[in-house]
Amino acid sequence: MKTGAVKAARTTSKDPNATEVIAGALLAAGVSRMFAYPGDPVIELMQQCDSRGIEVTLARREGTAAFMAEALAMRTGGFGVCVSTLGPGSTALVNGVAAATLDRVPMLAFSGQIEASREPFFTHQVINHHQLYAPVTKWAGRLEPGSIATTLRKAFSLAMAERPGAVHLTINADVSKKPAGDCEFVMPPLQPQLRSVQVSAADGADPLSVLSRARRPVVLAGIGALRAGATAALTEFAEGIGAPVVVSAMAKGVFPEDHPLFAGVLDMACNQLLWRFLADADLVVAAGFDAVELIRPWTIRTPVLHVAATPNTDQIYASECECVGDIGAVLGWFSGQWSGQPRWSDSEVAEHRSRLRDAYYAGRVTGRLNPTDVVDIVRAAMPREAVATTDVGSHKLLVGQGWQTYEPRTMLMTNGLSAMGFGVPAAMAAAMADPARPAVAIVGDGGFAMTATEVGLAASMELPVVFVVLIDGSLNRIELKQKALGYPSVATRLEDTDLVRLAEAMNCEGVRVASAAELETALEKPGALRQPLVIEARIDPSQYESQF
Repeated sequence: MKTGAVKAARTTSKDPNATEVIAGALLAAGVSRMFAYPGDPVIELMQQCDSRGIEVTLARREGTAAFMAEALAMRTGGFGVCVSTLGPGSTALVNGVAAATLDRVPMLAFSGQIEASREPFFTHQVINHHQLYAPVTKWAGRLEPGSIATTLRKAFSLAMAERPGAVHLTINADVSKKPAGDCEFVMPPLQPQLRSVQVSAADGADPLSVLSRARRPVVLAGIGALRAGATAALTEFAEGIGAPVVVSAMAKGVFPEDHPLFAGVLDMACNQLLWRFLADADLVVAAGFDAVELIRPWTIRTPVLHVAATPNTDQIYASECECVGDIGAVLGWFSGQWSGQPRWSDSEVAEHRSRLRDAYYAGRVTGRLNPTDVVDIVRAAMPREAVATTDVGSHKLLVGQGWQTYEPRTMLMTNGLSAMGFGVPAAMAAAMADPARPAVAIVGDGGFAMTATEVGLAASMELPVVFVVLIDGSLNRIELKQKALGYPSVATRLEDTDLVRLAEAMNCEGVRVASAAELETALEKPGALRQPLVIEARIDPSQYESQF
């Protein structure tokens, strides 16, 4: 992130207007792309950004604009920026903004508003943005010419501070072109270096003694470790003490999944096996684990050593000892002080991984295209460095466990808000962020139905994204729960759609597959794509029932 004073470029001797200051601040923060669905009050903002080289991308609706902004920030580690108009534009943006907050992703969301002079009494398309956004953001503010640079400093700082999330800013229609009395924007330090570690302990315990007493420790790495860039320190620590590493879903890649000590992904497929694994340990080293990623309650009684940038205020688990500071530095301190023998043998971890693999493939139907077949075949066809995204539903749990991830920020999913409709726009944003890396989305037919028209945008931008749509004609997670309760399927069945014709209508390639061999053929040359590819994968959903 860049730091320094920025004054917007002037066309006259007067102070720059409000939107010139905003555009200059975004540039100072390293923002090169924003996602929008425009309206009258934000025309000036978009123009000023565009004139400074910030790409303004038109999504097909406000919600997917916010998802694209979120995914871009997930992929790059920077800020996501999205823009909407007033009224229905601002209400439609909420879902993606809430996702950024619960997924712990820094985002600035701007919404236009009616003129300030009419806002107190006019009602047409007037929504109280503060009341709308305050519950789903870290802050819902308003841009005023006399305090605009100060407000932007606060917005950037809050969005990036632990734990990161979204900030929403309202800009009234009569503010955009007003001279900014507060126009000297100075980028605040967004990622301060934590120079010390605060240790809090009960009954005189200290982290090194807690570690030394453990005979079966397991590391649980979360999104805080990913944000901290702690992969090297995490790997050194795990190898040094000989402890297996379980990761949370949104932290996939923070520990390479082909490492012999990798032990699986929590709360995805095979979750009972993973929870038993943690329950049987005698210490869980929670390295940047975030309670927001939990799908099921934390019920195990294994002692926890809390290592994070923030104290254990969630209290979803008890921790007699907390180390608060830079996660990589804490793990490095542990490694430097460790003098014991490795706690787990390679064979013990390999046995666990074998059980996990067997559980993952449970319920496969011979001769049919199973969900795990799709994950395996797509993973094998894509290069090691590919970026993958997934949507929400039964398929996410299998992708989350089965898609082997080797680097941080190369598997993008929402597991905080867990909003459907994320996978398609997220893959597009990943391709925009890094065109040299292949991008693939594995989504269900329900999530694809919410976002299918974005594929037309991918075609217009010549993004060679592969969209693999698992067709089972159902909102499967809910239908399975209805079935478990003895209820019929109510409002969970989806009508059949010809996705090949739909893809072709949007200038994409389309192919239908119903077997493993057909899918392998469809993916023979993903690196040679010059346009999006939509694969209609007609799966047998029986495996879902066995898994969940």
